[in-house]
Amino acid sequence: MAVSEPDCLFCKIAAGKVPADIVREGERTLAFRDINPQAPVHVLIIPRDHYPTAAAAGAAGEGLLDEIAREAHEIAEAGGVAEGGYRLVFNTGADAGQTVFHLHGHVLGGRGLEWPPG
Repeated sequence: MAVSEPDCLFCKIAAGKVPADIVREGERTLAFRDINPQAPVHVLIIPRDHYPTAAAAGAAGEGLLDEIAREAHEIAEAGGVAEGGYRLVFNTGADAGQTVFHLHGHVLGGRGLEWPPG
């Protein structure tokens, strides 16, 4: 499903049309630092192809979510947070806080991320 949406910010980043602080590149994925980090390690992992949500990527049955989970662990290891723990978050839908409708996983770590907070 080599699809791109012309107005999608993350499609533009994947195509190299919008700059980003890239930390990892794979054949099907790209990882870059969040511009508004919520933790010392806050990296977004996106598929290069456009899937609006995690549900859409899962329904495609192409193993993409598995690949994103493996990439998240590699990022956590490189960021020094794998041993202590990290969070991988997919916001799916507007009510869950998704603001860019291109699948992206947030890798967060480097500080306490207990739930519920405080």
